[in-house]
Amino acid sequence: MTANWRDRTATTFECRKQPASGSRGMVVSNHPLASSAGAEMLAAGGNAIDAAIATLFTLTVVEPMMVGIIGGGMAHIRLSDGSHRFIDGQSTVPLAVRPDTYRSKPGSAHDVFDTIGDENLNGPKAVAVPGSLKAWCETLQRFGTLSLADVMQPAIKHASRGFLATPYLHECIVDGAQAMLKDKAISAIYLPEGTPLKAGDRVVQSEYAETLTTISRHGEAALYHGPLGDVLVDYMKAHDGFVSREDLTSYKTVERSPIRADYRGWAILGPPPPAASGVHIAQMLNILEGFDIAALGFGTPATIHLLAEVLKIAFADRAAASGDPDFVGVPVERLTSKDYASERRRAIDPKRAQKWGAGVAQLEGAHTTHMTAADAFGNVVATTQTINNLFGAKILIPGLGTVPNNYMNLYDPRPGHALSLAPGKRVTTSMSPVMALRDGKLAYALGLPGGKRIFPSALQALLNLIDHGMSLQEAVEAPRVWTEGNALEVERAIPEAVRAELRSIGHEVVAMPTVAGGMNAIQFGDDGRLTGAACWRADGTPIGLAGGLARAGVRFSLR
Repeated sequence: MTANWRDRTATTFECRKQPASGSRGMVVSNHPLASSAGAEMLAAGGNAIDAAIATLFTLTVVEPMMVGIIGGGMAHIRLSDGSHRFIDGQSTVPLAVRPDTYRSKPGSAHDVFDTIGDENLNGPKAVAVPGSLKAWCETLQRFGTLSLADVMQPAIKHASRGFLATPYLHECIVDGAQAMLKDKAISAIYLPEGTPLKAGDRVVQSEYAETLTTISRHGEAALYHGPLGDVLVDYMKAHDGFVSREDLTSYKTVERSPIRADYRGWAILGPPPPAASGVHIAQMLNILEGFDIAALGFGTPATIHLLAEVLKIAFADRAAASGDPDFVGVPVERLTSKDYASERRRAIDPKRAQKWGAGVAQLEGAHTTHMTAADAFGNVVATTQTINNLFGAKILIPGLGTVPNNYMNLYDPRPGHALSLAPGKRVTTSMSPVMALRDGKLAYALGLPGGKRIFPSALQALLNLIDHGMSLQEAVEAPRVWTEGNALEVERAIPEAVRAELRSIGHEVVAMPTVAGGMNAIQFGDDGRLTGAACWRADGTPIGLAGGLARAGVRFSLR
């Protein structure tokens, strides 16, 4: 067998972006200004944690449709001592909410959480208790080296002086315009005179710059115990929202241990519950380990068929047994066991698509962001953050200048289910900040946005790297597929001949412009070289730091 994956493929593609390399650090995010903010921290002598927090705060300015301080997320941190941990800053259900607070739209499917009046989708009632800001500040204090004021300076600068809207931001505003036009505050910034900002227009967020400045001086206490929290709570009271002062003061982040999958000699570390992703990536890798994926080839009908079947298996089990482990018994050991994988593998028909039910007893929005950072000391951060849907709750909080989440749309409004509402329950997501190790050495860190399409896309990137032997840039840009049991979505780069063969064995194939969002990743070379890559599905930009300080004793003279 040849070593080049292109000799065993039915799907070809060319990369649209170039990777970056460095020896002293790497930052990859879905906006160039955010990546620059992180690189600035590395250049100033900071570590990967400093870079990550600077990047995230800047993303709240330049990717306001994706991430914000009134949001939530999950961070995978590897420290220089080789230890791994997840910092869970996911949003929670406000204390005033009960299992029957919302009314489900009549006739909604079991996996559709729409409510009458879209109360859990748009507006104040859609806002869950935020976790992002507390998690970022605590993470910086525990593991960073620079001050909060230092890492927040780039974000404050871009908010106050403005930045140029990209075509991507323009398209996102157009997509959310109908709901956003109902809110005067958010329209004033992104839809002046009722018209979406165009690419090249300057986006100025003066009020948000003041909010960021207050946070830079007082930390997360400004929101969870101070004046910024008063602004948020007063707005919620005035507009029938649920987030209260008690919700803010009682909110806590949680440190969790990773889920581990062993696949062909590799160790894959992913997020644990309440994230569903790590469990089901491990489950799918265990099933696929019994097939020669490399020999079957990338983008072939046989490989895509197997991917579709394991995705359907994973989503069937996810629907039955995912949730906040403080509220739901998630059978992690069963789902991630090799024995269970063997049971499921034996039931796969290599020649026919099937419908799958859960093998164990017992949803989220696509508009997130991801960033990955590494330094020369061995610290690495891969983190996915979100306000859930595009522009979150489609409102802006006056006095804060920021867009809040609409995380309440991820809970089942019908009582009695694993994802039903309960005060204090944490959001279940598909966020997948994962790292891959070989012989104990870190090889890759990656992640992406994309709702329920995140962990299947992360899985495919891992297969691209491990089984198909793609370069990092190829792995993040390669065409993707997705299904949870209904239509099989394939990106348009998958040829029609492949689609036709998949249809012939029972798949309902639908060609899509994209599956999930902009992946970014870092590769760690044995020689210390770092390679960063971002894909074409977002404004992703890798920035590497190389070079170094002058040799000791070096001087020059003009005489």
